[in-house]
Amino acid sequence: MLNIPVLTVHGRSLAETFEKALIALHRDGVRLGTQYDKPGDPLSIDATMNMTVEEPLADPMIHKAFPGGIADLREYVYELEGRKDSWVKAVNDPADTRWEYTYHGRLQNYGQWKENREGKAVFTGPFQVDQVEYVIGKLCAQPFTRQAQMITWMPSLDLTCYDPPCLQSIWYRILEDEQGVQWLNVNVRFRSNDAWGVNFMNMFGFVMFNKEVIADEIARRTGKTVKLGRMNWQADSFHIYGKDIEQAEQRLFSRLETTSFEDRVYHFSDPMIREMYHEEEASILAKIAEMNKRM
Repeated sequence: MLNIPVLTVHGRSLAETFEKALIALHRDGVRLGTQYDKPGDPLSIDATMNMTVEEPLADPMIHKAFPGGIADLREYVYELEGRKDSWVKAVNDPADTRWEYTYHGRLQNYGQWKENREGKAVFTGPFQVDQVEYVIGKLCAQPFTRQAQMITWMPSLDLTCYDPPCLQSIWYRILEDEQGVQWLNVNVRFRSNDAWGVNFMNMFGFVMFNKEVIADEIARRTGKTVKLGRMNWQADSFHIYGKDIEQAEQRLFSRLETTSFEDRVYHFSDPMIREMYHEEEASILAKIAEMNKRM
């Protein structure tokens, strides 16, 4: 019998959980090929992963090993707010090489897609559902509801799509403590998650999305204090592509015995890191605005 390993890790902070997940994958994952491999690429390391971040906003929040910079995290949060929704391709135009989707577009405008009609971009679809508004409304009315869920998968498009959404669903439920503080618990499911290339950015982005878009709006509407509880993250395929294994070895796995955990992370509360996070906002927004014009 051959089985894909199912791995489980827990951590207090985002950076701790991310590192534990990579170590578990590197140690216990199975070798598999992918449809994106180029000739000569090593096999990927793959597993089904379930990780739980107990305190998503706790420091140390940022891991230095992710292949990006602090400004990239800020830009990704902007993306999840919908600032790149115009970058999506027209589904009926074979020459259109723009993105297949954005997560924000699927969450806030589910059921809608873009078409090319006489040289003009037109958004269309059989229906349109603002799932973000739905879950916020549900959680304000019934914090204990089991129905506060958003999905991305659209079978009419994604079963034949070259690069369909990796994010599949986000599920929310609220617990209220004796002091009346509400704790937003979140389950996030990915069908496919690039553990080295994008997972950390995905997790950081959705922590901020859950805080700034969901929790803060529930607090504003209800007058209650709403904080982030645990975030459970499940990836059906959690993988390091073969082409990235050497980089992951150099930047993380080979350094585990020679560096301390504190040397491998950043504290998001550090004024210098906060400054780096915010200082590029104007240039990021200008870049997005310029791309929006081209798109």
